Amino acid sequence: MARAQSLSELNRNIIACTRCERLRSYCAEVARVKRRAFVDCQYWGKPVPSFGDERARVLALGLAPGAHGSNRTGRPFTGDGSGGFLFPTLHDAGFASQPEATGRDDGMTLTGLWISSVGRCAPPANKPTREELTACAPWLDEEIALLTELRVVVCLGKIAFDGLVAYGQRAAILPKGKRPLFAHATEYRFSNGLAAIASYHPSLQNTNTGKLTRPMFLAIFERARTLAGLSTSLRAVVSTRSNQTHAEEQRWI
Repeated sequence: MARAQSLSELNRNIIACTRCERLRSYCAEVARVKRRAFVDCQYWGKPVPSFGDERARVLALGLAPGAHGSNRTGRPFTGDGSGGFLFPTLHDAGFASQPEATGRDDGMTLTGLWISSVGRCAPPANKPTREELTACAPWLDEEIALLTELRVVVCLGKIAFDGLVAYGQRAAILPKGKRPLFAHATEYRFSNGLAAIASYHPSLQNTNTGKLTRPMFLAIFERARTLAGLSTSLRAVVSTRSNQTHAEEQRWI
């Protein structure tokens, strides 16, 4: 398949993807059986396209769609607990037009931000295989090339972080053999100037236990605004950043 010439074309290609038989079968079965709470919903059940501002300076990169979240709604981080934590933070940080995301027709718009993931199909037990992530990797390569204003990538979780590192190796902007370690709020920079910030994933496992708090998460996206050269959001509460310490920026070269 020829490389897409626009993000809209890329999204159409992603939706039509059939590279991973296990994932396509799983998503279709989840969409057929459904969860009891969503029995009246029409599930998306296909690879989930990315979402946001095509002139975004910041990319929020996740793991993969949730079986009854994005696989149901057809939009990243929409309709599950992770999205319930993410979108209020994006609203406070000035990226999202509203704090609640329920579906593709809820009126949500993003400004300065694009949301994507290293896996485009919901995987069983939220664990895509290495081979499945490798099959999905070319989509990320095309996406970053088409995000011509991109300056910062916020990696939501270690798998997303590892996916971005692998992208850096493929793009020859990260020397082979120099593999940075994942740690929350750590910053790195590729040799082409693209900045990366690592964050814990906003999963219920992390947010319900206090491993990731709202002030911690807001500080990540406020820092992303700074690195991207965007003005600080007026909605952001300055005090939430006072107890946050950002790791000293490291270079990969």
